[in-house]
Amino acid sequence: MQEPEIQVGLLSNHEISFILHGKYHVVSPKGNPVPNFKFVDGMQSASMEDGQIVWNGEHFNGLLFFPIEPDKNLFELKDVMIGKHFHWQQHENQCFQGTLRLIIEGDEITAINIINTERYLTSVIASEMSATASLELLKAHAVISRSWLLAQLTQQPCNAYQECGHSNDEEIVRWYNRSAHQHYDVCADDHCQRYQGVTKVTTDVAKEAVEQTRGEILIYNGEICDTRFSKCCGGVTEIFSTCWEDKDYPYLTDVIDPYCGMADQHILSQVMVDYDQQTTDFYHWTVTYTQQELHDMLLTNTGIDFGDIIDLEPLARGTSGRIFRLKIVGSQRTLIIGKELEIRKTLSKSHLFSSAFTVERQGEDIIPSAFVLHGAGWGHGVGLCQIGAAVMGEKGFKYKDILLHYYKGAKVEKMY
Repeated sequence: MQEPEIQVGLLSNHEISFILHGKYHVVSPKGNPVPNFKFVDGMQSASMEDGQIVWNGEHFNGLLFFPIEPDKNLFELKDVMIGKHFHWQQHENQCFQGTLRLIIEGDEITAINIINTERYLTSVIASEMSATASLELLKAHAVISRSWLLAQLTQQPCNAYQECGHSNDEEIVRWYNRSAHQHYDVCADDHCQRYQGVTKVTTDVAKEAVEQTRGEILIYNGEICDTRFSKCCGGVTEIFSTCWEDKDYPYLTDVIDPYCGMADQHILSQVMVDYDQQTTDFYHWTVTYTQQELHDMLLTNTGIDFGDIIDLEPLARGTSGRIFRLKIVGSQRTLIIGKELEIRKTLSKSHLFSSAFTVERQGEDIIPSAFVLHGAGWGHGVGLCQIGAAVMGEKGFKYKDILLHYYKGAKVEKMY
């Protein structure tokens, strides 16, 4: 197998501003050169008008900007949103190698980066982790990020116009398939894998980690492993079906992880980029909602008026204690929700750190005055625990030892 070339969705907006650092060749979607614009560089802007892209005063159905010197040229996108809908959501400018593709999606322009897999991975591991992380940790992440990507390219995604899950008057069960993109392979945010361009590649260690593991993936019974990962499992990893469709993988089983609770500030700085470090209480955490706060939040997030909230009753938990079926009992309406991420989205203005929580009802009346959620961990908890893996790397474990600790029975193989 040759190294794949992939397409990464970066940004969608009515208007996109970008800078071409170096000369780029411009062609139409059919591969024809754009008249009057053989080579371009510098500040650019594209906007939507009458269902077409307007660039330099002309209308197009799409555009591609090919770098004349791929190893040197960069394009810089302005005002890229990262952490969409999460508590760390923000905007920043980002620089990328490879080809820039502009397409029309609905009434917006989408910017797509066409790039080779290994260059993509160098940015991913420096965006998911800190570029100053240990070499063995970054090598482990390079293998799982490569495995996850190639596994997604071979899977059938959920239909982009249908919810994954089911709903009726008594129950709403949803999960979010991370491969459900129609016009590109993966997106650049936490929905898939963080990919923030060469902006985050501040050391040579990330490049070295990708080069030393080039083409390596995790295999189980001849198939590429779907190598999910999360920030902090909270002490035990979770199984696949708690968070996504009702199937499980032998290599994504419950793993006792004593390491994720051992991280000091030095280790956390390896696995947590600057904006992640603003979150400090993720291993064990507490959230308190008054009766009114919980009522109003549920009304906003679900569109349902439950009346007074009587109880939040966990009905089913996974191996790590993460809830995947939760009954919301109100004076006017009762509803069961799932799975893991839907519970986190419903019970927070952004996302709860995890669904591994217990519920404390405050007040002696039938209608509690407040609810206190006592939780553990950050993320879905499936697969590699980034903070636990960082501790293992610091303790001298090699990258294959780290991988096989989290993905039981898997093997590291070279695919290209």
